[in-house]
Amino acid sequence: MCVDSMRSLALPRIIAPQRYVDDRGWFSETFHEKRLRDIGITMRFVQDNQSSSKRAGTLRGLHFQVPPAAQAKLVSVVRGRILDVVVDIRRGSPTFGRHASVELSAESGRQVYVPEGFAHGFVTLEDEVVVMYKASAFYSPAHDCGIYWNDPDIGFPWPFKDSEVVVSDKDKRLPSLKEFVSPFAYDGNPFASLSNASV
Repeated sequence: MCVDSMRSLALPRIIAPQRYVDDRGWFSETFHEKRLRDIGITMRFVQDNQSSSKRAGTLRGLHFQVPPAAQAKLVSVVRGRILDVVVDIRRGSPTFGRHASVELSAESGRQVYVPEGFAHGFVTLEDEVVVMYKASAFYSPAHDCGIYWNDPDIGFPWPFKDSEVVVSDKDKRLPSLKEFVSPFAYDGNPFASLSNASV
């Protein structure tokens, strides 16, 4: 097990669960609370969510819940591939609005940890994709929020043309970053990139 000790434990990270390979295929402990705690992820996850997307270019995001129902997430892919995106939305952060992304796939088994204070979204890179994520708080419609996926102030380079993206009416109506008044306080740790941790 290793983790980049120069990174804050409160920042988003790529998690790589170990796989044990033999002639049959492989086995992996995809969630291990103690190993996550050993690398500083102490959130208690209370809900598992799955989404199934039929078409490549299906975009979900950029989502989060606000306090007192704020959520940390642990995102993985059960089938197919996605481009996973996180955005710093912490009030007063020098990296407010900064984004980072990583490709996640069922084949690689990598996961992304998204702490509170970061918006999360993804776009499917192929047809018939299934995504699963753990959440540290139950879904609360009253606290469900988001930022418009194609906000120019974020400027994320999505790998599809706008006309090719499949997005919900709800996500089309999300506010811009400028319109969002963040309840998340900056903790003194700027967000530079996604660091890696093996568990």
